[in-house]
Amino acid sequence: MPTRNEKVAIVTGASRGIGRAIAERFARDGLDVVVNYAQSAAEAEAVVAGINARGGRASALQADVGSPADVRRLIRDTYGRFGRLDVLVNNAAIAPLKPAIDVLEEELDAVFAVNARGPFIAMQEAAGVLPEGGRIINVSSGATTVGFPGMSAYLGSKAALEQFSLVFANELGPRGITVNTILVGVTQTRMLDEADAFFTSEVRTMLIQRTPLRRLGEPADIADVAAFLVTEDARWVTGQSIRVDGGIR
Repeated sequence: MPTRNEKVAIVTGASRGIGRAIAERFARDGLDVVVNYAQSAAEAEAVVAGINARGGRASALQADVGSPADVRRLIRDTYGRFGRLDVLVNNAAIAPLKPAIDVLEEELDAVFAVNARGPFIAMQEAAGVLPEGGRIINVSSGATTVGFPGMSAYLGSKAALEQFSLVFANELGPRGITVNTILVGVTQTRMLDEADAFFTSEVRTMLIQRTPLRRLGEPADIADVAAFLVTEDARWVTGQSIRVDGGIR
């Protein structure tokens, strides 16, 4: 049975993958967790049911992070339901994989809406209710410094998110609120599997060989770092981009 610590966390895109792992780890550590989802209601409710069955406390809240109105409602409804918000994790993302010259204007708009604008608005709204000691964690990619082919829109939006993190860290720091970014390496998720035409077995083998730890990441690898960042032990860590990628270069 988790020991309750009365803190409340929102994890966007938490119905599967990295977001789910973070939500489950937070719940295990005693946080009340809002499992956000855009369309996967059944999957989100399954995450919530699993957390509650293990003695944690979780609720599912629908909100499309690409919609500013939905983002504001997510923050407002969470605070209204629990009377507080201590942790915001901006994890939800979309990633069309295609050559830069083939990216459509509407695809570019959609990617930046979900991966950059939505988190920015979420941080704006959360800043109004986060207490001293509050935490914001943004999930980005270690590939933003590489320019990996086929990921132009995704990496551009994530690079923007990293800059937003730095500014919010400086602006919210005087209130004792930390803002950090986790730079994720290649992680075994459904999103990766759905991009099998891009991440072929040959590409995966190459990526593993370039990783000192000789494997792909798992969602739990990311969740464990997120769990540290919300603790009191991480009180002096802010404005950081933390690579959690097995050392791939």
